[in-house]
Amino acid sequence: MNYKNLEEKLQAGGNLVDMLRNSQIGAYVYPVVPPEFTNWRDEQRAWRESAVLFDQSHHMAEMMVTGPDALAFLSTLTINTFNNFPVNRAKQMVPLSHDGYVIGDGILFHEEENALNFVGRAPTVDWIQFHGETGNWDIRLERDDRSPSRPGGKPVTRRHYRYQVQGPNAWKILEKVNGGPIPDVKFFFMDYINIAGRKVRCLRHGMAGAPGLEIWGPYEEGDEIRSAILEAGKELGLVQVGSRAYATNTLESGWIPSPLPAVYTGEKNKAFREWSGIDSYAATCSIGGSYVSSNIEDYYSTPYDLGYGPFIKLDHDFVGREALEKMADKPQRKKVTLAWNSDDVAKIFASQFQSDQPPYKYVDLPLSNYASASFDKVVSSDGVVGLSMFTGFSYNEKQMLSLAVVDSDTEIGEELILFWGEENGGTQKTTVERPHRQAEVRVKVSPVPYAREAREGYADSWRTVQKV
Repeated sequence: MNYKNLEEKLQAGGNLVDMLRNSQIGAYVYPVVPPEFTNWRDEQRAWRESAVLFDQSHHMAEMMVTGPDALAFLSTLTINTFNNFPVNRAKQMVPLSHDGYVIGDGILFHEEENALNFVGRAPTVDWIQFHGETGNWDIRLERDDRSPSRPGGKPVTRRHYRYQVQGPNAWKILEKVNGGPIPDVKFFFMDYINIAGRKVRCLRHGMAGAPGLEIWGPYEEGDEIRSAILEAGKELGLVQVGSRAYATNTLESGWIPSPLPAVYTGEKNKAFREWSGIDSYAATCSIGGSYVSSNIEDYYSTPYDLGYGPFIKLDHDFVGREALEKMADKPQRKKVTLAWNSDDVAKIFASQFQSDQPPYKYVDLPLSNYASASFDKVVSSDGVVGLSMFTGFSYNEKQMLSLAVVDSDTEIGEELILFWGEENGGTQKTTVERPHRQAEVRVKVSPVPYAREAREGYADSWRTVQKV
């Protein structure tokens, strides 16, 4: 049957969770950038030991918002305060549904007076676009979607190239390419540096635990800028990071990048569902993992779950504020890292070579997620106490890790059981081998960020260690 929008698809009946758990969209792809430039192990090591060049030009969408109402409009869509948000600052923007659950998140750059650019995944860009098009605001929206997951050999262009130089030697490389000391910019402040004779915009960042910069500019200048950075970094151990290793840096630094957008229920969210096309992210994304509930709201996340509680400022009106205030006094889950028992991981791999029964669900390395949004149940003797939402392997830590949300009384050092793999031999997702068995994996509750370098090196931000 042909549906016109997401709401029509949902009203057609059937269990929504089953629909998303059996989506044929496949895994989230980091497009265009080669899987590896050297090998993913050395690429992971480089952000800890020397320096890396991340190419972020293709996997994120952008939404430029300009006009007299740009700042006021965006402030209504996020829990963050804008009282300290002048030009040349950036924020981790966290929009909520009308019911107080997270839509997604990303970086909002205040580039010029009345000009702000959001960079992140599609759910938040869709949410911004919907409210901009349906609200009474004096703004202009310019959307630049992420590159195709499978371009099929066709040319790919974007509005901007976007790179990051990170790692212990990043500052030396940046000073070398700049031809002298670079501006002493504070965390999440912006400025300019010189590269290859061009004035290049930069943001002070720190994804690998050491000072670094994110830089961007017109896409057609990207090859020239990249070449200049690589040349400057030759003697300082600069390594290009491919798409296989890129996303795994968050395992060490503690950001959960892909919560399920909380748009599928709620009368106040209905207008968005009617606006959302049948090929939109919300209509096509997939849920994976061992946690199964017939209620889609059990897969929603609050900002407290994801570590964004400190961002919440009630000095302005925003979508979801009323619902969020009602949640404030209720028990909240917290974000932790789960370190997998290595013997249990070895058991999963060993099963791939045994033919007497179905193997355990395969663990892909270094990134092990096989759906748009992952939910593996984590249990104690009292039952389910949390959900693992992002999984992979850190060569630096020699450890399988999960980023998870758990009940607030869960203690650091506690051992829990994570169920890896799906029930009844697996769903019909294209990324799931059928049949497979579920594995019980012992996991140790650990801090977030997991890497000591990240815990001690980050400024006050969403990656800062939480009190758990």
